Amino acid sequence: MTSYWCARALLPGGIADNVLVTIVDGRFTAVETGADPGDATRLDGLVLPGLANCHSHAFHRALRGRTQTERGTFWTWREQMYAVASMLTPESYYALARAVYGEMLLAGITAVGEFHYLHHAPGGRRYDDHNAMGTALIAAARDVGMRITLLDTCYIAGGIDQPLNSVQERFSDGDAASWAARVSLLTGSDDVVIGAAAHSVRGVPQEQLGAVASAFPDVPLHIHLSEQVGENAACLDAYGRTPAQVLDEAGFLSGRTSAVHATHLTDVDVGLLGSSATYSCFCPTTERDLADGIGPSVALRDAGSPLTLGSDSHAVIDLFEEMRAVELDERLASRERGHWSASELLKAATTDGHRSLGFADAGMIEVGARADLVAVRLDSARTAGTGGTVETAVFAASAADVTDVITGGRHVVAGGKHMTMDVTAELEASIAAVTE
Repeated sequence: MTSYWCARALLPGGIADNVLVTIVDGRFTAVETGADPGDATRLDGLVLPGLANCHSHAFHRALRGRTQTERGTFWTWREQMYAVASMLTPESYYALARAVYGEMLLAGITAVGEFHYLHHAPGGRRYDDHNAMGTALIAAARDVGMRITLLDTCYIAGGIDQPLNSVQERFSDGDAASWAARVSLLTGSDDVVIGAAAHSVRGVPQEQLGAVASAFPDVPLHIHLSEQVGENAACLDAYGRTPAQVLDEAGFLSGRTSAVHATHLTDVDVGLLGSSATYSCFCPTTERDLADGIGPSVALRDAGSPLTLGSDSHAVIDLFEEMRAVELDERLASRERGHWSASELLKAATTDGHRSLGFADAGMIEVGARADLVAVRLDSARTAGTGGTVETAVFAASAADVTDVITGGRHVVAGGKHMTMDVTAELEASIAAVTE
């Protein structure tokens, strides 16, 4: 049994002071307000539930600072991304992912949805363990104290009616049936969910999307949707329908599905996502880094599509920034303020995010839930004088304000440092290994 005393904590009913939580076997067994600390470990600042990063490509972290030197578009950026992908092995990917997940923990993230499509060796050659790259990601997350949903991704084509290029051969199993056969060899656990994904309507032909959707009917299902105008145009030319309409006809949209980006949507598309209760996973820092555009977050919410958040390419790993960016981007698009409340954005980053990854019992500080806690400083230059409210967390704080992180009852970050690894040193070494 472990106890923590939180000076101030966000509970399901709102913020409370002097909160004493008791943890047994990784779950909250008691939550008391107005309590004395006794001999419990003290957590100062504002304590939040653990954050969920619902869309990650761990190896993209190696691009940070390297793709900002020239003009271009998503498509020119993609060539630089492929160059890193061509270098990775199971060993180097483990080292890089371990460092990236360590960085996420420092930012208060306790679960990650890893959108994983780098499956095979160069040329598409199979490793002896056909899931060597995926198991490397799982091992990396476990070793640093992170829960993971491995969203094993089907990737068949280089574009609509286009062959794979030489790097994309590493991504492909050939067809949806072969992809499903490989994924079926993976095994989840209490801290690992094996989910499914189709890369996009570019990466999976229309006639195979239904097979991906039905292969594993009880797990989280994710897909990139309408991130680029060019994707929409190609889809309309080939199928006479928008990507969202193609997904709807394939039976892909549902309450277990996350549509990542959902940037360039028609009113009909918004209605399809909303009526099916499909999650909309926005990744604002990546979407602005790649000049993707601003998605219709308010229209999607009002239609019935829950919001979740991801750091995607890891141009920034900061879920506080992702939260406020949804509101601030909407202000830019509408020239009005006040579309998303801080409470709504925290819900996206906690309960709804965890639920979309298959961890429905995480993201809240209550009896029976997974024992995740994130302490945020209220005395930094960013947060001082802001009142210690949910607005402080969403509109003032940053990842740099996280001091302590408990995940599943395990204290993994204290005083702003990971307790078992040097995150900075591991980032330096692992990135150098695949870029130099």
